[in-house]
Amino acid sequence: MNVQVKFLGGAGTVTGSRYLLDIGGFRMLFDCGLFQGLKELRLKNWDEFPVDPSTIHAVVISHAHIDHTGYLPRLVREGFSGSIYCTAPTAELMKIMLMDSAKLQEEEASYAARKGYSKHTEPKPLYTSQDVEHVFPLVKAYDYNETIKMDACADIIFRDAGHLLGSAITELFVHGDRQNKKIVFSGDLGRYHDPILHAPTAVEQTDILFIESTYGDKVSAAYDPQADLERIVNETFQRKGIVLIPAFAVGRTQLLLYYLCKLMREDKIPDVPVYIDSPMAISATSLYTTFRDYHKVNFSLSELAGNLETNMIVFVKTVQHSKTLNEVKTNAIIISSSGMMAGGRILHHLYHRLPREQDTVLISGYQAVGTRGRDLVDKKPSIRIFGTEVPVNCKVENVKSLSGHADRDELFRWMKNFTTKPKITFTVHGEDPGLTNYGNAIGKEFEWNVIKPKYQESFTLFEGI
Repeated sequence: MNVQVKFLGGAGTVTGSRYLLDIGGFRMLFDCGLFQGLKELRLKNWDEFPVDPSTIHAVVISHAHIDHTGYLPRLVREGFSGSIYCTAPTAELMKIMLMDSAKLQEEEASYAARKGYSKHTEPKPLYTSQDVEHVFPLVKAYDYNETIKMDACADIIFRDAGHLLGSAITELFVHGDRQNKKIVFSGDLGRYHDPILHAPTAVEQTDILFIESTYGDKVSAAYDPQADLERIVNETFQRKGIVLIPAFAVGRTQLLLYYLCKLMREDKIPDVPVYIDSPMAISATSLYTTFRDYHKVNFSLSELAGNLETNMIVFVKTVQHSKTLNEVKTNAIIISSSGMMAGGRILHHLYHRLPREQDTVLISGYQAVGTRGRDLVDKKPSIRIFGTEVPVNCKVENVKSLSGHADRDELFRWMKNFTTKPKITFTVHGEDPGLTNYGNAIGKEFEWNVIKPKYQESFTLFEGI
């Protein structure tokens, strides 16, 4: 039996994670993400899928973020009808995030048609809410540490990756005719000192390793997000401004609430309104109470609201309520999605806040090349929103200590758990030049055989096993 892999995304980029394995005729797709960022990448979402989706037998999902799940509705619409394997929290988060993704695309297509800024006479979404509904019957949810039989030749076990509620490291056990082999997909690895999520699970052996590379060549500043938030909030309020935080609705928003609640209780920042302007974030936060075993905090919505009662935490549920926030001029914090500023209510807030010198935009997560977030990090003088160049006069703060991704030291700490050398280590989910530097550092540190795959490149992992 032969085992091959074809890289359909997440190769040389941090988006569109998709790795197709052929295990003696059993075809398994690991992750099914949407390309984001640069236009040349986003256009790949509209290309014909490189293989016939109806020939794929299973999809394994590492976690619910759109760059790992966002292509599923399109894949199903194009003919995939197999099983989709993931953890229980991921299954619930996907219901929220994929539906939100479809609605954003539908709204953007409608808005572009009304305003006439699309080059297409009839702009259409990549997929619709109805397409998303067809995904859910295919999903099979499991807990960590369960052995899951996908086929006679392939079992998987999910381990806690510590990156997001329900995020998983996937161990794939291949049962050959002559030999058994093991492949490990790291997925996105989290931090070792996250106050809410557990540290990534140690894995000691594999024949093939797929390792994420997001911050592979970067070491975060001392892990002290609380001090960063305290400084930024207080400095902004001294300027009579507001703090706008584009945040991923799942994971980052909850972490921000944790720290803001703590700072207010300790009187380190003033008691001010904190607006959570993301319906998806509101829904996702409730899942922390449902899946208490998947994190280490007693995350009770009523308790959280009680702790911040005097600080006026406000869940913004309607579009009309969201628009009224434009009138708030000082001493407030607005948390809104999406985290890379690709769409959603955050665009309206940015449109009104970027020109204001008093305000601060606090960037709290990784920003892919080609996104509005990366443009802000790179200090571009203006950002294009709704077909208009909006001047950036506000203060922009990039707080890397809030990232949900392991940095270089943490990635190497996780890899040091392996007691034997993998036959091949593929560096995925990263961008150059950092990706190349990271691969070279792994080779030097561990003397492993490291390969940086390219888009649509194929490799034979095992022959005649």
